[in-house]
Amino acid sequence: MLENLLIGAENQFADHMSTELRAQENRYRTVCLQKGDMSWNSRTDVTGVSARVCDHGRYGFAASAEYTEASVRRVLRAATENAHFMTNKMGAKEMDFAQTPRREFAPGRPVAEAEQKRMIEICRQVDDYIVRNYPNLVSRYVGANEESAEKYLLTSDAGNGHSTLSRCYVDFSLAVEAPDGRTVELFDADFYYGGFGDNIYDFDAIYRKIDALYLKVMEKREGVYPETGIHTVILGGSLGGMLCHEAVGHTLEADYVRNGSVGGAMLGQTVASGLINITDFAHTYEGQAVPLPVYFDDEGVEAKDAVLIKDGQLVGYMNNREMAAYYGMEPTGNARASEYINDPIIRMRNTLILPGQDRLEDMIASVDDGYYLFETNNGQSMLNGEFLFGVVMGYEIKKGKLGRAILDTAVSGNAFDVLKSVDMVSDRITWCKTGTCGKKGQSIMVTYGGPEIRCKIRMGGR
Repeated sequence: MLENLLIGAENQFADHMSTELRAQENRYRTVCLQKGDMSWNSRTDVTGVSARVCDHGRYGFAASAEYTEASVRRVLRAATENAHFMTNKMGAKEMDFAQTPRREFAPGRPVAEAEQKRMIEICRQVDDYIVRNYPNLVSRYVGANEESAEKYLLTSDAGNGHSTLSRCYVDFSLAVEAPDGRTVELFDADFYYGGFGDNIYDFDAIYRKIDALYLKVMEKREGVYPETGIHTVILGGSLGGMLCHEAVGHTLEADYVRNGSVGGAMLGQTVASGLINITDFAHTYEGQAVPLPVYFDDEGVEAKDAVLIKDGQLVGYMNNREMAAYYGMEPTGNARASEYINDPIIRMRNTLILPGQDRLEDMIASVDDGYYLFETNNGQSMLNGEFLFGVVMGYEIKKGKLGRAILDTAVSGNAFDVLKSVDMVSDRITWCKTGTCGKKGQSIMVTYGGPEIRCKIRMGGR
């Protein structure tokens, strides 16, 4: 557990400046088996302290990988000097901060350290199950992954606290040979909040997922390429969630809005079907903890849900203290830093399209000629809402019934145009719990998801 060396450091804060002092430890644990052979076995700890100081609207930032009481004092001095330098070099700048209560946040729970041996044993057990039950595979992969970010935060004019964000998951892939000699592969994962040391792993749940994945990859083995063009499709929850995160969410981060994203011109306007509601959740949804609960951000702001689209209207942005003041909005606690060496920037947390009232069975029955798409492996988007996502699993829909599996393809278009075409939304949600976002080079844990949605989208063919 990260030691708190920040106690009493507020006595060194400059009186007239906004100051954030953060100690942080990130842990990364990975084990990978490829066809039963160990291909990766690593443990990485990244620990340090950083300070950010604002002087007359100019930030100074400093960080140190040496985490001692002396280094805490050094980074505070260096950040203050850097802020002075920026003010003298560039001149003062008007900057308002949204006011937030001074408070102490409840401490986060420590991460139970798991031995690497335990992760290797989990991978071996899962791999043995695959070998015993599915000997006809041409390739297989099993991985165990654990990551956590533990932080102590001390601020001059916001909140203070200790937080831990952690997750672990086993991921696996199965590959078979298609009749024409191609290799067809699919992935899945089994997720837990916390570390491997915090959880008793349910191997039966993993085995059920492997069994289901095998059935899908065998169906895909006999799959066909979809027809190119604009089609009526049903997007599964994880695919719709990626659309929500990549092509909608980033356009509604207030720093990107200020720099010209399409979201800046659409506040208060209808941007989607009236059936669409999107919220970036902080820590709780429908009375249950979301996959990665965030209770306060790295500026010391209490994390609150950021309602983005309500009944098809764009109603808000995700923000930090500066952008909340600039746009006259309530701060939502979306300022997050990946590691100690990074300053906090506006980031998503648990971004979700809210469910509707339709049953998936009725949605499929309503499609005469289209596709049901529900697994993706990659994607890219732009700040005008344009996107291109890969699709690795889906089915034809013919006369209201699922048909043949489809081979790898892609979908593209403008996210807001797609959301405007939505006319059915299912009553259930699927979370993608293993997501990672790489905004401005800072890779950070996120989750996203949603219900199935019926919409119009452009599909590639072969």
